[in-house]
Amino acid sequence: MRALSLGLVALTCATTALCAAGAQRRALEGGGRRRRYHRVQHGHCSYTFVLPEADPPPCPLAPVAPGPANALLQRDSPAGTVHAGHGATQRLRHLERILENSTQWLLKVGCGGTAGSAVCGQLAAIFLLSFLGFTNLTGAAQGGLFWSDSRPEQTNRGLKEASSLGTECKQRRIPVRVLEMETKHQAELAGARSEKEKLQRLVSRQSGTIEELEKSLLATSANTSLLQRQQLQLLESVQSLVRLVSQGRGEPGRDCAEVRRAGIHASGVYTLHIANLSEPKKAYCDMDTDRGGWTVIQLRVNGSLSFQRNWREYKQGFGDAAGEYWLGNEAVHLLTSQAPYALRVELRDWEGGQVYAHYGKFQLGSERQLYRLSLQDYSGTAGQQSGMALQGTRFSTRDADNDNCLCKCAQMLSGGWWFDACGLSNLNGIYYPARHNIRKLNGIRWHHFQGPSYSLKGTRMLIRPTGF
Repeated sequence: MRALSLGLVALTCATTALCAAGAQRRALEGGGRRRRYHRVQHGHCSYTFVLPEADPPPCPLAPVAPGPANALLQRDSPAGTVHAGHGATQRLRHLERILENSTQWLLKVGCGGTAGSAVCGQLAAIFLLSFLGFTNLTGAAQGGLFWSDSRPEQTNRGLKEASSLGTECKQRRIPVRVLEMETKHQAELAGARSEKEKLQRLVSRQSGTIEELEKSLLATSANTSLLQRQQLQLLESVQSLVRLVSQGRGEPGRDCAEVRRAGIHASGVYTLHIANLSEPKKAYCDMDTDRGGWTVIQLRVNGSLSFQRNWREYKQGFGDAAGEYWLGNEAVHLLTSQAPYALRVELRDWEGGQVYAHYGKFQLGSERQLYRLSLQDYSGTAGQQSGMALQGTRFSTRDADNDNCLCKCAQMLSGGWWFDACGLSNLNGIYYPARHNIRKLNGIRWHHFQGPSYSLKGTRMLIRPTGF
């Protein structure tokens, strides 16, 4: 709207300038009459008129007849023109059309900002005044309008200046809007980048936290599994103890078979409360071999324990149940006299071979009976027949010779055993290491496994109730 106002002001200024041009023309026709200058301020425009000494007749506001229009624009025509009046009228009509088109054009021009309004206002003034032939058009808004005799050249110059200012107006308007949009876009983009960086940092922290939680969860799961297994084992042990306590005296059992029935399934050393034995007895329980429940009565694995013992030591037992040991003849007698038992003998040689001998019935007599041996129902892989005397063989030691030989087998063959007439076996002989175990009659031997003079690497004797 401001640009339109400036255009209208320029139109008014142009009309007023026409009056000034007529006054100037009459002043020149007056010959030598003295001129005087008159300045008029009209809105934003300041005009200087060159007037004759006498006041000019009033200028009509608008051309109403060809005569005045001819008089008004007479100075614009070259001297000596034949059809001067008709040309002035056509020029005036042409000027009116141009002014109307210019007004419509000014309405379409959009200018933003103070600088844009000023440029468009100046553009409107120059555009209109250029058709009137004024020089120094760019300074018109500052108050100086001068009539020119060479109107076509000035008009072209004014149109060029108007075109330049119009282009400047548009160039000023478009970059301002583009700059505003670019600034807004840059601000939004910077905000989006900032939010993206914040989200990335947040996601990174959360990812690290999740990884730590996963590791903690895995560790906790592993610990939980271990604790659950330990809890189950502890619960089984407690239940076993409860059952044992409910049996009367709270003994773990008289043998390893009862320990197994109590719900204990781990092999190891247990304390046995054998009936009629003066004190509890520690023994190794095998809970793995052939359904478990085996009580180990003899074990030799590395020669760390000497088996060259006397009668009393073989009666009470010696060694450590966690290693090599002899449970004791008295304890074995008390167990096998209360119920029928089976005997299992396991043998190992130095070449890695392993065999066993199984006796379905095993019983050991009392000390008064010299711990007499009774065996039945041999089976196994330790030979086609038993390596031990089956019935009636008494136990002998170096200080108690109860064999059937005048040679005293216990002294000659060492250790304590059921020798009979020095017999086919002696699992309590001297322990000989590898490469020194050949042709050793007093070593650990089993006639039907590696011969009568081969000393074995290891032996084990186990008993278990036959009804287990």
